[in-house]
Amino acid sequence: MKSQTFRFLWIGQSMANLGDIFYIVGLISILYASTESPFVLALVPFFSMFGRFSSGMISPLLLNRYPLKTLLVYSQVSKTLLLCLLALILVLHITSSIFVIISFVFMIAFLDGWAAPASQAMLPRLVPKNELVKANSFFSIIYETVNLGGWAIGGLLVAFLSGQNVVLITVVLYLVASLLMTKIVDPTEFRRKASEGRKSGELKEGWQIVWSNPLYKSLYVLTVFEAIANVVWIASILYVFVTEVLGETEAWWGYINTSFFIGMVVGGIICSRFTLVFEKNLKFVLITFSFGISILTLLFGLTTIAWLSLIFMGLNGVFQQLKAIAANTFLQKSASPEELPKIYAVESALVSLLFAVSSLLFGALAEIWDVRITFVISAILLGAAAIYAAIQHRRFYVKESSNNQ
Repeated sequence: MKSQTFRFLWIGQSMANLGDIFYIVGLISILYASTESPFVLALVPFFSMFGRFSSGMISPLLLNRYPLKTLLVYSQVSKTLLLCLLALILVLHITSSIFVIISFVFMIAFLDGWAAPASQAMLPRLVPKNELVKANSFFSIIYETVNLGGWAIGGLLVAFLSGQNVVLITVVLYLVASLLMTKIVDPTEFRRKASEGRKSGELKEGWQIVWSNPLYKSLYVLTVFEAIANVVWIASILYVFVTEVLGETEAWWGYINTSFFIGMVVGGIICSRFTLVFEKNLKFVLITFSFGISILTLLFGLTTIAWLSLIFMGLNGVFQQLKAIAANTFLQKSASPEELPKIYAVESALVSLLFAVSSLLFGALAEIWDVRITFVISAILLGAAAIYAAIQHRRFYVKESSNNQ
């Protein structure tokens, strides 16, 4: 964890993530000022997710042909060039076409769709295996801290400056991230995989790896349940819950989000402080906290007491973080360097697709019925995932890959 390359990865990725938040905040403020349409604003996360899904589907072709560092650098540099062009369009008012602006959201997300799994797969190459849990905890703390502060700082910057200026700030962050990515040294030798047969076979490669391995398949069954269930935390549902059930102002939507992110950071700190205990009990952590997340989601959805909702949300953040680190560690210790980026690409595509579709379904349910029914359904799905994990507990063990460090 003390290696210079690891520092280049986490600092560069942090700059990129902060830039992603800033440019979305700036873009939403610009679109809302020009259209005042909630539907247009909803197009931003939808096309962002759709871009990531599309990218995740073709990423095996790239992962077989290019080293992870190359993909990271080219992705970030291309995102920077696209954002420079978008900033130029916005600052000079070249066009006000919603289609043009949204197309940039899709293209930037598309480029990010293979950068994210490449970054995740790079991490276990840069640290010794006995420091993987600590590295995952550290990465998670940084990621959640950026999320926690990014939206708040982005909102302040938009208020004091403007959406266009915030996009320009993002260009600077992207440039720094690009520079740091170029300095990463990947110690794992890249072996270009020769193309055998049709490209459609390569596109299915990641899915075949997941489906043929009991551990990976079980983890991704959990991912499917959780990707659908976690849609209840999107702004449109949570905002309705705050106003209609808790009877509070929209400020409480921010308090609840902050409570969740603080919980995630606390979970990362707990994991980093008790690394050895955590690493010896990965299966117990995964199953126990899966049940805990289900129960907390149900309690949150049924409560009408605002301050109690903050406690439930904070605990949910802690549990989500610990469970996610356990699942990540299982993958990183079991998969080979060649398998890991393809497995993460499958996850990115799967979660993006399920999130996009489920957000529409849950949004319709919240509008037709009481918004609390969405939390009950979410808790049931999470409970089903936990029961599945308990039934398949024998599959959750680390099978060391001979190709790992």
